[in-house]
Amino acid sequence: MNDLLASAVAAHGGQDRWNRIRAIRVDASITGAFWQMKGKADALKDIRFEVDTRHERLTMDFVDRRSVFEPDRVELLQFDGTLIDARDDPERSFEGHEFQTPWDALHLAYFTGEALWTYLNTPFLFTQPGFVCEEIASIESDGETWRRLHVTFPDHIKSHTREQVFCFGRDGLLRRHDFAIDIVDPATESQLFATDYRDIDGIVIPATRRAYTTVGDEQIVLVGIDMAAITVH
Repeated sequence: MNDLLASAVAAHGGQDRWNRIRAIRVDASITGAFWQMKGKADALKDIRFEVDTRHERLTMDFVDRRSVFEPDRVELLQFDGTLIDARDDPERSFEGHEFQTPWDALHLAYFTGEALWTYLNTPFLFTQPGFVCEEIASIESDGETWRRLHVTFPDHIKSHTREQVFCFGRDGLLRRHDFAIDIVDPATESQLFATDYRDIDGIVIPATRRAYTTVGDEQIVLVGIDMAAITVH
Protein backbone atom coordinates (compact mmCIF):
# COMPACT_ATOMS: atom_id res chain seq x y z
CA MET A 1 0.00 0.00 0.00
CA ASN A 2 1.52 3.33 -1.00
CA ASP A 3 1.86 6.23 1.44
CA LEU A 4 -1.11 8.26 0.20
CA LEU A 5 -3.49 5.31 0.22
CA ALA A 6 -2.31 4.33 3.72
CA SER A 7 -2.93 7.89 4.91
CA ALA A 8 -6.42 7.96 3.38
CA VAL A 9 -7.38 4.58 4.84
CA ALA A 10 -6.25 5.67 8.31
CA ALA A 11 -8.13 8.99 8.07
CA HIS A 12 -11.38 7.25 7.11
CA GLY A 13 -11.30 4.87 10.06
CA GLY A 14 -8.50 2.41 9.45
CA GLN A 15 -8.33 -1.00 7.88
CA ASP A 16 -8.91 -2.92 11.13
CA ARG A 17 -12.22 -1.16 11.79
CA TRP A 18 -13.28 -1.55 8.15
CA ASN A 19 -12.60 -5.26 8.22
CA ARG A 20 -15.13 -5.65 11.04
CA ILE A 21 -18.09 -4.30 9.07
CA ARG A 22 -20.09 -5.97 6.32
CA ALA A 23 -22.52 -3.30 5.12
CA ILE A 24 -23.37 0.40 5.19
CA ARG A 25 -27.02 1.45 5.24
CA VAL A 26 -28.01 4.97 4.17
CA ASP A 27 -31.18 7.03 3.99
CA ALA A 28 -30.59 9.62 1.28
CA SER A 29 -31.95 12.13 -1.15
CA ILE A 30 -30.26 12.18 -4.56
CA THR A 31 -31.21 15.08 -6.81
CA GLY A 32 -29.86 17.25 -9.61
CA ALA A 33 -30.25 18.11 -13.28
CA PHE A 34 -28.70 14.83 -14.44
CA TRP A 35 -31.70 12.79 -13.29
CA GLN A 36 -34.10 15.18 -15.03
CA MET A 37 -32.26 14.62 -18.32
CA LYS A 38 -32.62 10.88 -17.83
CA GLY A 39 -36.36 11.15 -17.19
CA LYS A 40 -35.92 10.22 -13.51
CA ALA A 41 -36.23 13.64 -11.86
CA ASP A 42 -37.83 12.55 -8.58
CA ALA A 43 -36.96 8.87 -8.55
CA LEU A 44 -34.18 9.16 -5.95
CA LYS A 45 -35.51 11.87 -3.65
CA ASP A 46 -36.39 9.48 -0.83
CA ILE A 47 -34.44 6.24 -0.87
CA ARG A 48 -32.65 3.79 1.39
CA PHE A 49 -29.72 1.81 0.10
CA GLU A 50 -27.38 -0.78 1.55
CA VAL A 51 -23.83 -1.26 0.34
CA ASP A 52 -22.11 -4.61 0.76
CA THR A 53 -18.48 -4.01 1.80
CA ARG A 54 -17.29 -7.54 0.95
CA HIS A 55 -18.86 -8.08 -2.48
CA GLU A 56 -20.00 -5.77 -5.27
CA ARG A 57 -23.68 -5.63 -4.39
CA LEU A 58 -26.11 -2.84 -3.55
CA THR A 59 -29.81 -2.90 -2.73
CA MET A 60 -31.99 0.21 -2.96
CA ASP A 61 -35.47 0.69 -1.55
CA PHE A 62 -37.82 3.07 -3.32
CA VAL A 63 -41.34 3.92 -2.21
CA ASP A 64 -42.90 0.98 -4.06
CA ARG A 65 -40.08 -1.44 -4.97
CA ARG A 66 -36.54 -2.59 -4.37
CA SER A 67 -33.65 -2.78 -6.82
CA VAL A 68 -30.69 -5.14 -6.51
CA PHE A 69 -27.42 -4.37 -8.30
CA GLU A 70 -24.67 -6.87 -8.98
CA PRO A 71 -22.12 -6.50 -11.81
CA ASP A 72 -23.77 -9.05 -14.12
CA ARG A 73 -27.43 -8.59 -13.22
CA VAL A 74 -29.90 -6.03 -11.92
CA GLU A 75 -33.35 -6.82 -10.58
CA LEU A 76 -36.50 -4.97 -9.58
CA LEU A 77 -38.45 -6.67 -6.81
CA GLN A 78 -41.57 -6.18 -4.79
CA PHE A 79 -40.82 -5.96 -1.08
CA ASP A 80 -42.02 -9.53 -0.60
CA GLY A 81 -39.31 -10.70 -3.02
CA THR A 82 -41.53 -11.14 -6.10
CA LEU A 83 -39.55 -10.41 -9.26
CA ILE A 84 -40.87 -7.48 -11.29
CA ASP A 85 -38.14 -7.25 -13.94
CA ALA A 86 -34.48 -8.15 -14.43
CA ARG A 87 -31.62 -7.63 -16.86
CA ASP A 88 -28.55 -9.80 -17.31
CA ASP A 89 -25.29 -8.24 -18.54
CA PRO A 90 -26.86 -4.82 -17.83
CA GLU A 91 -23.86 -2.78 -18.97
CA ARG A 92 -24.57 -3.76 -22.59
CA SER A 93 -27.98 -2.06 -22.42
CA PHE A 94 -26.23 1.35 -22.49
CA GLU A 95 -24.66 0.77 -25.91
CA GLY A 96 -25.56 3.56 -28.31
CA HIS A 97 -26.69 5.87 -25.52
CA GLU A 98 -25.91 9.59 -25.57
CA PHE A 99 -25.81 12.00 -22.62
CA GLN A 100 -29.52 12.80 -22.82
CA THR A 101 -30.80 9.31 -23.70
CA PRO A 102 -33.67 8.50 -21.28
CA TRP A 103 -33.24 5.60 -18.88
CA ASP A 104 -35.64 2.92 -17.74
CA ALA A 105 -35.78 1.64 -14.15
CA LEU A 106 -33.16 -1.04 -14.78
CA HIS A 107 -30.71 1.48 -16.26
CA LEU A 108 -31.18 3.56 -13.11
CA ALA A 109 -30.63 0.53 -10.87
CA TYR A 110 -27.36 -0.35 -12.61
CA PHE A 111 -25.90 3.15 -12.65
CA THR A 112 -26.79 4.01 -9.06
CA GLY A 113 -25.55 0.60 -7.96
CA GLU A 114 -22.07 0.84 -9.44
CA ALA A 115 -21.73 4.51 -8.49
CA LEU A 116 -22.83 4.37 -4.85
CA TRP A 117 -21.00 1.10 -4.25
CA THR A 118 -17.76 2.77 -5.36
CA TYR A 119 -18.39 5.94 -3.36
CA LEU A 120 -19.17 4.22 -0.06
CA ASN A 121 -16.29 1.74 -0.31
CA THR A 122 -13.70 4.46 -1.03
CA PRO A 123 -10.80 4.40 -0.09
CA PHE A 124 -10.79 0.93 1.49
CA LEU A 125 -11.74 -0.68 -1.81
CA PHE A 126 -8.36 0.17 -3.29
CA THR A 127 -6.50 -2.11 -0.87
CA GLN A 128 -8.06 -5.16 -2.54
CA PRO A 129 -6.10 -7.34 -4.99
CA GLY A 130 -6.18 -6.10 -8.58
CA PHE A 131 -6.27 -2.36 -7.87
CA VAL A 132 -3.26 -0.37 -9.05
CA CYS A 133 -2.68 2.89 -7.16
CA GLU A 134 -0.16 5.62 -7.92
CA GLU A 135 0.25 9.05 -6.37
CA ILE A 136 0.34 11.75 -9.03
CA ALA A 137 1.05 15.48 -8.87
CA SER A 138 -0.75 17.42 -6.16
CA ILE A 139 -3.04 20.35 -6.97
CA GLU A 140 -4.02 23.53 -5.12
CA SER A 141 -7.68 24.26 -4.40
CA ASP A 142 -9.02 27.10 -2.24
CA GLY A 143 -5.64 27.53 -0.56
CA GLU A 144 -5.33 23.83 0.28
CA THR A 145 -2.99 21.27 -1.23
CA TRP A 146 -4.75 18.12 -2.41
CA ARG A 147 -2.73 14.95 -2.89
CA ARG A 148 -4.06 12.84 -5.76
CA LEU A 149 -4.30 9.10 -6.09
CA HIS A 150 -4.63 7.64 -9.58
CA VAL A 151 -6.48 4.33 -9.32
CA THR A 152 -6.82 1.71 -12.04
CA PHE A 153 -9.74 -0.63 -11.32
CA PRO A 154 -9.54 -4.35 -12.14
CA ASP A 155 -11.76 -5.65 -14.92
CA HIS A 156 -14.08 -7.58 -12.60
CA ILE A 157 -15.17 -4.43 -10.74
CA LYS A 158 -17.90 -2.38 -12.42
CA SER A 159 -17.48 1.34 -11.83
CA HIS A 160 -17.70 4.58 -13.80
CA THR A 161 -14.49 3.87 -15.72
CA ARG A 162 -11.27 1.91 -15.20
CA GLU A 163 -9.02 4.90 -14.39
CA GLN A 164 -10.16 7.37 -11.74
CA VAL A 165 -8.48 10.02 -9.59
CA PHE A 166 -9.17 10.68 -5.90
CA CYS A 167 -8.09 13.93 -4.24
CA PHE A 168 -7.33 14.02 -0.51
CA GLY A 169 -6.75 16.95 1.84
CA ARG A 170 -3.93 17.36 4.32
CA ASP A 171 -6.04 15.46 6.86
CA GLY A 172 -6.24 12.45 4.54
CA LEU A 173 -9.96 12.83 3.89
CA LEU A 174 -11.50 12.69 0.42
CA ARG A 175 -12.13 16.11 -1.12
CA ARG A 176 -12.94 15.31 -4.75
CA HIS A 177 -13.40 12.33 -7.03
CA ASP A 178 -12.56 12.80 -10.74
CA PHE A 179 -13.79 10.40 -13.41
CA ALA A 180 -15.43 9.90 -16.77
CA ILE A 181 -18.57 7.77 -17.05
CA ASP A 182 -18.22 5.24 -19.85
CA ILE A 183 -21.94 4.40 -20.07
CA VAL A 184 -22.94 8.10 -20.17
CA ASP A 185 -20.22 10.09 -21.94
CA PRO A 186 -16.64 8.74 -21.82
CA ALA A 187 -15.26 11.97 -23.32
CA THR A 188 -16.41 14.20 -20.45
CA GLU A 189 -14.77 14.27 -17.03
CA SER A 190 -16.90 14.68 -13.93
CA GLN A 191 -15.79 16.07 -10.57
CA LEU A 192 -17.68 14.99 -7.46
CA PHE A 193 -16.91 17.07 -4.35
CA ALA A 194 -17.15 15.42 -0.92
CA THR A 195 -18.03 17.33 2.28
CA ASP A 196 -19.85 16.93 5.61
CA TYR A 197 -17.63 14.20 7.05
CA ARG A 198 -19.26 12.07 9.74
CA ASP A 199 -17.76 9.51 12.07
CA ILE A 200 -20.19 6.60 11.86
CA ASP A 201 -19.15 4.13 14.54
CA GLY A 202 -15.49 4.54 13.65
CA ILE A 203 -15.83 4.89 9.86
CA VAL A 204 -15.56 8.42 8.45
CA ILE A 205 -17.99 9.02 5.56
CA PRO A 206 -18.58 12.23 3.58
CA ALA A 207 -22.36 12.57 3.79
CA THR A 208 -22.72 15.26 1.11
CA ARG A 209 -21.47 15.07 -2.47
CA ARG A 210 -21.94 17.48 -5.37
CA ALA A 211 -21.15 17.49 -9.06
CA TYR A 212 -21.68 20.76 -10.90
CA THR A 213 -22.14 21.89 -14.47
CA THR A 214 -22.34 25.29 -16.12
CA VAL A 215 -25.38 26.39 -18.11
CA GLY A 216 -24.83 29.81 -19.66
CA ASP A 217 -23.48 31.98 -16.84
CA GLU A 218 -24.99 29.84 -14.10
CA GLN A 219 -23.46 26.93 -12.21
CA ILE A 220 -26.04 24.29 -11.38
CA VAL A 221 -25.97 21.03 -9.44
CA LEU A 222 -25.71 18.13 -11.85
CA VAL A 223 -25.83 15.51 -9.09
CA GLY A 224 -26.46 16.13 -5.39
CA ILE A 225 -26.20 13.35 -2.80
CA ASP A 226 -27.42 14.14 0.71
CA MET A 227 -27.18 11.34 3.24
CA ALA A 228 -29.32 11.55 6.38
CA ALA A 229 -29.19 8.45 8.58
CA ILE A 230 -26.05 6.34 8.09
CA THR A 231 -25.31 3.09 9.94
CA VAL A 232 -22.59 0.47 9.61
CA HIS A 233 -22.98 -3.14 10.62
